[in-house]
Amino acid sequence: MSSENNVSRRDFLKTTGIAAGTLVGGGIIGGLVGYNLPGKGTSTQEHGQHGTTNEALGSPKAKMFFMNQRDFNILSNATERIFPEDDLGPGAKGLDVPYFIDHQLAGQYGSNSKEYMHGPFAEGAPTQGYQSRLTRGEIFKQGIQKFESEAQKRYKKSFNDLDGKQMDEILTAFQKGEVQMSGVTSAFFFTLLRAAILEGAYSDPMYGGNKNMDGWRMKNFPGHQMAYISQIEDPKFQKIEPSSLGGH
Repeated sequence: MSSENNVSRRDFLKTTGIAAGTLVGGGIIGGLVGYNLPGKGTSTQEHGQHGTTNEALGSPKAKMFFMNQRDFNILSNATERIFPEDDLGPGAKGLDVPYFIDHQLAGQYGSNSKEYMHGPFAEGAPTQGYQSRLTRGEIFKQGIQKFESEAQKRYKKSFNDLDGKQMDEILTAFQKGEVQMSGVTSAFFFTLLRAAILEGAYSDPMYGGNKNMDGWRMKNFPGHQMAYISQIEDPKFQKIEPSSLGGH
């Protein structure tokens, strides 16, 4: 999360559970990322969300879930602290991750429409996955409000007005489950948020994130190529310009 924890951006990319050159995009990325995170049921791509965005244009700059600009900015700033820009490439904002999350929350992922959402509800073990009576949309709304209330309580400022170290302190408190939330733990919300950030950064641009396929470029992942006939017999490492599903 922060330099105090001695976790670099490079370490973060390595610990996503996906080796360079083997990342699978599109509808499978959610399953892979979700598998490497505590708890299941956190993946956006498990729910068959499909967008119409062309990678040349990037995500449409229109909010579909967060109607309050302050709340969207809180989401954007939180995602950038977790996945920041550095010399390896753009961060969450540059990859349009906030818009990816916003659009996913506006669809079946956010409403849990494809899942069993009846009781009994109990706080399960981390390995038991989704246990809340709340939908993901409701959890994100509450989590964003909690980011703001924690900022006001600790610093008498809006979350959007905090410096990076202060934001990291609040995010770390969520990660450790130290912030009280209703119907869900703050640790689960942090896991949900982190999973959505990774998916937005690495899924096919047709889903609205991974702008210009720059997330793939950081991994040297070629995307969805029609064929590898001209490279397959070459023993040297092949650095191939990535291609999106939307480009075929």
